[in-house]
Amino acid sequence: MDWSDNWRRAFRVELRAQAIGLAWRRWPVLPGTYPAGAHWAGRDGMDDSGPAPVHKDWPERIGTQPEQVASWWAGRPYSLLLATGATLDAIEVGSSLGTGAARVLRTLGMPVPIIATPTGRWIFLTKSGHRVADALAGHGDVVVHGKDSWVPLPPTQFQHGVVHWRVRPEVCGWQIPAAHVVQDALLDAIATRAAGAATRQLVVSAD
Repeated sequence: MDWSDNWRRAFRVELRAQAIGLAWRRWPVLPGTYPAGAHWAGRDGMDDSGPAPVHKDWPERIGTQPEQVASWWAGRPYSLLLATGATLDAIEVGSSLGTGAARVLRTLGMPVPIIATPTGRWIFLTKSGHRVADALAGHGDVVVHGKDSWVPLPPTQFQHGVVHWRVRPEVCGWQIPAAHVVQDALLDAIATRAAGAATRQLVVSAD
């Protein structure tokens, strides 16, 4: 067994441990496809995009007990996915907007769990069941993950990096915010960015 095999084995063990821990907290975790060169493996054949659930009947597996969850990662380094729409939702944004919203939340003393992907996307976790503000629903940099969707959880691997926490759930005492808390922070960040752009335009015009 070479070094890469050892690394993959250690990585699978870490993914499995994280999956079991989150399942005990009743997070709806699922195994997902994982990088294999330029493609994603884990289902029949190779996928061009991912990660995605490996089971076709994945909606029926939401809420699986930790013992069964442990068996899913017994052989392969599957990605760790969170099924949204049952108890948790997620709001995905670009890193610039995510940084602005995180700054707003930090100023208010309201840290929330935030995930960052190697592709430059930030994911804010929220409770399910809140209507999306119209200003966010039509925003090109905002993706809301609810029913029939999923997001990657740390330490899922991508081709060029690993998904990681920007704010760990432990920092928030494992308390997940209502969606409007994150939505309000995003709207504030969007307004601040727009005001900044307008100010810069005035300065340029004055020159």
